[in-house]
Amino acid sequence: MIKIFLRFALLFILVFLPASMLNAKGKTENIILITLDGMRWQEVFQGIDNRYFDQTEYLAYKYTHDQFKDKYWRDTPEERRKILFPFLWGTIANKGQIYGNRKLGSNANITNKYHFSYPGYNEILTGFADPTIDSNDKILNKNWTFLEWLEHQEDYKGKTAAFASWDVFPYILNKERSGIFTNSAFEKMDIMLDNQKIQTINQLQDDIPIPWDTVRFDVYTHTYAIEYLKEKKPKAMFISLGETDDYAHDGQYDRYINSAQKSDEFISQIWKWVQSDPDYKDKTTLLITTDHGRGYKNLEDWKDHGNMEITSEDGDRAIWMAVIGPDTPVIGEMKNTNDVKQNQIAKTLVKFLGLDYKSSHPILKAGEVIETMFE
Repeated sequence: MIKIFLRFALLFILVFLPASMLNAKGKTENIILITLDGMRWQEVFQGIDNRYFDQTEYLAYKYTHDQFKDKYWRDTPEERRKILFPFLWGTIANKGQIYGNRKLGSNANITNKYHFSYPGYNEILTGFADPTIDSNDKILNKNWTFLEWLEHQEDYKGKTAAFASWDVFPYILNKERSGIFTNSAFEKMDIMLDNQKIQTINQLQDDIPIPWDTVRFDVYTHTYAIEYLKEKKPKAMFISLGETDDYAHDGQYDRYINSAQKSDEFISQIWKWVQSDPDYKDKTTLLITTDHGRGYKNLEDWKDHGNMEITSEDGDRAIWMAVIGPDTPVIGEMKNTNDVKQNQIAKTLVKFLGLDYKSSHPILKAGEVIETMFE
């Protein structure tokens, strides 16, 4: 009789409790998502690509090539990647998880068929690949992102924020409709004007020429984001750094590499502050990824994406992910895992908050949770 009663009790719970109640609440109270635009998985796991040494057409700076080699080249992939990404391989590898080393049977892929930024960021932020998003045009996204979804949850209203270097993000996030606090591209911060760093960055954006007409320097995005984090204390934050992709398109491999290392430093600064603040320390999950991969087979392929063979493991569908937080088992570099996909990120991040994220699309569903990221 007891067994029968327990079966009925369990059935009642599964049928009648809201889905959001079925996700056990862990220690995570805040989530931070950071993307490095177009950062190739090969450099993340193997460090600098020595095929570009002595290739002057791919080097922007006029230093001796030995200086570039001395800074980033080491004898093993493990040493090279730690020189390039010291936070990723010094902290997350020791306290979190890193996915996407295809040589070790850990595959991370996009599911959209276009392999460039707007479709990729839509997939990351909404949890599904929308085939109608087929360009980088400034078209308002009809889909809700997980940040907008959180804005409609009682405990997260006014507690979401997004900072981005690219000027299309107000459209991807549908800034006016969503209610997410958003700062991107050449936009100044019109709040917190008593903050000296905000004042300085506002002025520098006017004073320093930028080589691109759609993307600002990442240091502006980072400074705005970390100062907002300190003062406004959002529960869900998205930061998109863009220089890596633009330097790659420009064919400047050394600047691509330098920017990747600087991005790692920015992320380290954010995490160090998070772990120093009582509202965030041991209550925050950080997930880092990219919106798409890049070509690899030939030197010139690295400059591009969006037209690679979809079946190629070295093509632009290949991405990577890293996660650290109080609810994630310490495994480090993942090996021989089930494939993880870009469309799983949104639901996974929301589950860290103990909620069950639902896609806003009438047909397309969000990818399932990456269960290995949880205890």
